[in-house]
Amino acid sequence: MSDLSESMPEKFPGQRSQSLCPCKSHETYALCCEPFHLGRAKPETAEQLMRSRYSAYFFRLTDYLVSTTHPDTRGADLRARIEESIYQVNWRFLTIISSSKGGKGDKNGKIEFIAEYFEDEQPQKLHERSRFKRFKGDWKYLDGKG
Repeated sequence: MSDLSESMPEKFPGQRSQSLCPCKSHETYALCCEPFHLGRAKPETAEQLMRSRYSAYFFRLTDYLVSTTHPDTRGADLRARIEESIYQVNWRFLTIISSSKGGKGDKNGKIEFIAEYFEDEQPQKLHERSRFKRFKGDWKYLDGKG
C-alpha cells in the first residue's frame, strides 16, 4: 500500500490524529479513517469506505478520493473535477441512514447517508444512496445511483 501522508500537511502534528474522526464514528481519527488515508489499512466494509471518503472530503484528500473510486465510474477528468470543487465546500456533519450488504463477505453494498456542508456560507445537505463494489478485492465507490 502506498503512504499518502505527504498529501496530508498538518500544522500541529498529532492533533488531527487525536481528534474525533469527522465521519462521526465516535472514534479518534487515528483509530478510524487515518489508517485508510495513510495507506496502512484498507476498509473491510462499504460503510468504512464511505466514512473514510467523507473524511477525505473533509480533509481535502484528493488522491484518496480518486483511488477509492471504482474504475468503471472514475472517468479521466475525476481528479480535475474534485480539485475544482473541493475547496468550495466545508463539510460539517455525516449521518448514516441505512446500509444494505457491503460486509466483509459481500461484493456489493449500498449506503444511504446525509452529509451536511456549507457552500458560499450557506448550509446545504447531500442526501445520497451510494453504491459500492469491490475491485480486485478492495471496496470502491461506484456511484450515487443506489
